[in-house]
Order: sequence, then structure tokens, then C-alpha cells
Amino acid sequence: MDRFERTNAQFEAALAECRSIFSSKLHDYRASWRILRPSSLTDQLFIKAKRIRQLELTGETLVGEGIRPEFVALVNYGIVGLIQLERGFVDTVDISAEEALQLYDHYAHEALELMKRKNHDYNEAWRDMRVSSYTDLILTKIERIKEIENLGGATLVSEGIDANLMDIINYSVFGLIKL
Repeated sequence: MDRFERTNAQFEAALAECRSIFSSKLHDYRASWRILRPSSLTDQLFIKAKRIRQLELTGETLVGEGIRPEFVALVNYGIVGLIQLERGFVDTVDISAEEALQLYDHYAHEALELMKRKNHDYNEAWRDMRVSSYTDLILTKIERIKEIENLGGATLVSEGIDANLMDIINYSVFGLIKL
């Protein structure tokens, strides 16, 4: 297995872990996230990434969970963000667990395919990065999303919210692999 195949397999395994948790939460809560407006979803991403950064800086947790579950949450909320971009938000849950998982799989596959293209072009550079750099890049992407939201999407040259969400997903998966 060459290094790119190894990365692809590790990426797929991390996505499978995230999907399993997403599926379990669908059972417990249904697709309650369909109610989240874009700004609320961005804030949810923000608090997860800030918690990772705080844990990286202090090494202390009072709730007993470490960094790994937060990276999983970033992957899952990133995919939820892509679904919400496509579907918009609603006042009541309007999709079944099966439909939510189909949408999840669609965007997880898109993230995998994007990672493959970028990983080829960047020649596995992510492997030489620190996990803390992923955290900082994720926080930067979230700030960009906030600004795009504040601008009502009227950017001049920047990538859209979807591209930033894809990067958050991919950096989070890299964090899961490295941990």
C-alpha cells in the first residue's frame, strides 16, 4: 500500500467512526440539527474548536472528554453545515434518519474526494503538521465563515462557506488520524 492509499484508508476509517456517532445521535435526537440557522451552526463549530484549543493549551478538562470527541463533532457539524447550505433551516425536523444518513454519506464522500485531490497536490504535507496547526486553521476557517455570513455571502474573491466547511472537515479528520 503506497502512502496515498494509506491516507485514503485512514481517512475512510475516521469518517466511519464519525458516521457511527452521527447515526447514534440520529437515533437519540432525530435530525434536530435541521432547526439550526447558519449562524448558530457556525457558533457550534466555534465552541468545539475553541475547546480543542483550550485543551491543547492547558491539558486540563473538567468534563472528562478529550480532544478526539471534539474533532469528531467538528466533522459531523461540518457535514451538517453542508446539508443546511443545501436544504436551509426549518422549524421542525423534516427528514428521516435514513435521509439524513444518505445526505451525510454524500458530503462525506465529497470531503474524501477533495482530500484525495489536495493530498496529491500538497504531497502529504498534512503528515508533517502539528495537530495544533489543524486547530488554528479550523478556527481561521470559522472566522472566515462568520465574515461571509456577516457580508450576506457577498464576497469579492473568496471561496464560499461550503469550501471552508470542507476544509474544516478535512483538517478535523487529519486531527483524528494523527491522534
